[in-house]
Amino acid sequence: MSFHFADRIKRAPESFLSELFSVSNNPSIISFAGGLPSTSLIDTEGIAQATRQVMEEDARIALQYTTTDGYLPLREYIADRYRTRLGLPATAEEIQIVNGSQQCLDLFAKIFLNTGDHVGMERPGYLGAIEAFSLYEPVIDTVPLDDDGPDLAKFEQFVRTSNAKFFYGIPNSQNPSGRTYSQEKRKAIADILRKSDTVFYEDDAFGELFFDSKPRPPVKKYLPEKCVISGSFSKIIAPGMRIGWIYAPPEILAPFNVVKQAADLHSNFLCQKILHRYLTTHDLDEHIRRITRVYGGKCRLMCDLLNDQLPQVSHTTPEGGMFLMATLPPGISSRRVFDEGVKKKVAVLPGMPFYTDGGGEDTIRLNFSYPDEEMIKTGISRLAGVIKGLVHQQ
Repeated sequence: MSFHFADRIKRAPESFLSELFSVSNNPSIISFAGGLPSTSLIDTEGIAQATRQVMEEDARIALQYTTTDGYLPLREYIADRYRTRLGLPATAEEIQIVNGSQQCLDLFAKIFLNTGDHVGMERPGYLGAIEAFSLYEPVIDTVPLDDDGPDLAKFEQFVRTSNAKFFYGIPNSQNPSGRTYSQEKRKAIADILRKSDTVFYEDDAFGELFFDSKPRPPVKKYLPEKCVISGSFSKIIAPGMRIGWIYAPPEILAPFNVVKQAADLHSNFLCQKILHRYLTTHDLDEHIRRITRVYGGKCRLMCDLLNDQLPQVSHTTPEGGMFLMATLPPGISSRRVFDEGVKKKVAVLPGMPFYTDGGGEDTIRLNFSYPDEEMIKTGISRLAGVIKGLVHQQ
């Protein structure tokens, strides 16, 4: 039988993720390729306690339909955290709950993009955003990412010439590179965008995960009317709950709510209730400090091992988050590193999927949050053997 799928599906970029998932599910392979937070840091006892309380006290309501914008007390909690932690004047009316911040990418693109519209991204850019935006068939323009944020000259040229609907960026511990924008560049980006109609989409999935526990001022602080922020509890509580949010002006939330309702009516209400109960009965800041202490140690260990065992490989040195990016020796293909690595029981993510306009053949992304320290030591040793072997073959 012949199935007549929509043209957008035919034109969607081929995904590397299915191949990656099959590798990651092999327990004999040490994987630095995925994007998982540490399973050992999920507070299973605390979440179980919150679940019991909700089911004992409010089960019938928690198991019923709810409003599309989400559980009001949870939205108030998120808004209050923006006010106290970042000094942003957020209100619950500016917050909408979604199925993980990944859903924000799809719904935001749905309300903004027509076929052929321009949208901007960092180069390299987040693979999940590339895949989500591509389904709406825009022209994706990229701006090179320096160690301290986007190349400002190229960014200004992009804004001035593209008439883009929005620019998507991850200022804090960017995925895939691990880089963080400097405060100067955040201000400069806001100044450039203030003179245009381009919206800044600020993906803040990793903003709570700085190793020094110090919050960085968001771009939205300097561009309140033209900036939206998406956030997620996946990296700090539990990804399986699939609870994220968007913080945006009412003019954007109105159509966003319409497409959200059409997509799924509302996000999982039971999980929203459980999450709110957990957040209001546990010390979130202490929990996050524990996560960042562990991730900081793992990141330093991975960087030290790369420096010692692969001095010919350069890499980013993240201030937080879950990833770093490494540049391979000249002539070494990241795809070959992936293929040979799987044979040696270590997996990395080749850089090509993060580059919409070609490139990345000499880069790999490494995740340090999920594997434990012994896995990092063994995995980097295996990776060093793979790369040295490929160098010797040249």
